[in-house]
Amino acid sequence: MENETGDVLLIGYGNPGRLDDGLGPALAREIEKLDIPGVNVDADYQLNVEDAAEAARHHTVVFADADTGGPEPFWLKRIEPAGSGVSFSSHSVDPRAILALARDLFGAEPEAFLLGIRGYEFNGFGEGLSERAEANLAAAAKHLEEALRRGAIEEIRPEGWDHSRLRTGTESEDDR
Repeated sequence: MENETGDVLLIGYGNPGRLDDGLGPALAREIEKLDIPGVNVDADYQLNVEDAAEAARHHTVVFADADTGGPEPFWLKRIEPAGSGVSFSSHSVDPRAILALARDLFGAEPEAFLLGIRGYEFNGFGEGLSERAEANLAAAAKHLEEALRRGAIEEIRPEGWDHSRLRTGTESEDDR
């Protein structure tokens, strides 16, 4: 099963009940409203192994999550499937593990990106984004809309930032 639907899948993930952690699903809502042809949108609290089947059906996958400490307003990096020894738990799955499962189970290797939107408030309960996170979301949505409409998603490497350190809230220190 490879690229049955073609085009792009955006998966926004995070917990909207934990303030800025909801940036990924918020981006998914914004992009879905645009109804861009060839762009499919999904959102959830976390990535699940079932996302591999959906990823395998697309040419390009963008995983969007809140970023806990990276550059503002957002960053975008190309990612590859995890190597051998993919691990996951029932709690969460790394985007690279999703890609590895798509490759290993379905023979698909979609082009993939991880988009991290800088958030600031994660240590409370409640829905809603901080004012600064809202501004970062708007910048990310505008950039992604333009990229999707012209059919060219490219990395954004913030100047002066160690790109190897870019990660989202779901990645551990061991994932770098």
